[in-house]
Amino acid sequence: MIVGTVDRYRTEAQALRASEGIRMRVNQSGPQFRPTSFGALVDRFVLEEISSKQPIGVEAGESGLAYSTSTSYLSMLNRHIKPKWKNYLVTEVKPALVQEWLNGKQAAPKYKGHIKALMRRLFEKAMLWELVPLHRNPMELVEVRGISKRQRRPRILTLEEFFALVQLLPEPYRTMVIVAQCTGLRVSEILALRWSRIDFESLTMVVKQAVVNGRVKGLKTDCSEDELPLDPAFATILLRWKSQCPVSEGDWVFPSPVTGRCYHASPIQQDYIRTAGVKAGLGDGIGWHTFRHTYRAWLDASGAPIGVQQKLMRHAQVSTTMNIYGNALMASKRKANSKVARMALRPALLQTK
Repeated sequence: MIVGTVDRYRTEAQALRASEGIRMRVNQSGPQFRPTSFGALVDRFVLEEISSKQPIGVEAGESGLAYSTSTSYLSMLNRHIKPKWKNYLVTEVKPALVQEWLNGKQAAPKYKGHIKALMRRLFEKAMLWELVPLHRNPMELVEVRGISKRQRRPRILTLEEFFALVQLLPEPYRTMVIVAQCTGLRVSEILALRWSRIDFESLTMVVKQAVVNGRVKGLKTDCSEDELPLDPAFATILLRWKSQCPVSEGDWVFPSPVTGRCYHASPIQQDYIRTAGVKAGLGDGIGWHTFRHTYRAWLDASGAPIGVQQKLMRHAQVSTTMNIYGNALMASKRKANSKVARMALRPALLQTK
């Protein structure tokens, strides 16, 4: 049986680790639960479940894990899970041990939650492959507190702050940020925009794809794929950019002038947006998602009904719109609060005795 190519396994040690996962699969027969190391389980998971690296610029298929998910899984497996548990038998990885291990890790609760979820998936595969008997997944007993609690409140920009920031950005990043603030699109969706999906006559824009690390993929939910309205003034800005936009095979709205393919989001955020935020006196915490949070807050300030906000944000659940993005501007909160306070504070209550 062929383990793989030399391009995939560059050293003998890498090939031996991969062969352990194959050997485990071949030797398995019937419901004979052979003692299996957790490291071998991880190797088989990588071999069978994690897709090979997809070439940059190629659109993701319908099957297999997305490239970004595969990359995240490999990082957690190689940096955290395998170094700790590879020499344990699968049956020796107990919930109490995992709980103690996660409690002691210096990482954000959300990241710990991702590690726990991946270990849960590994145990599911262990039962599917009949490496252990069918039973309740032991990772269900592990608790990670604070997953839903934000480490930091999202930054909401005022009009003046947004204008100050935009003026400091060069093209095409200036137009990218304007798109983000005028539509509430995620950066992955902005980078995947195509001119053919923007109808300037009917003033609509169709959002169908996203780009992560240069790789095109589908959107995260069915609700994310939608037709959005274009304000006429905003359409004028897009037409102005179209007149100077480099031509690309993908018909991208924002193609890289060097490669002709899609940009990567992180360098733009680090080198341009955060730098402009510091220069504008906004601190170093301004990022792509700042504009999505600000878009939601400005919708709220404009008096848009929550149902309309949900559709514009393209959330599957209105609770996401309200809970995760429900941080209104102080001016809007003050105005709403004052209306109620003035109803209660009649002139008679304000008179001193």
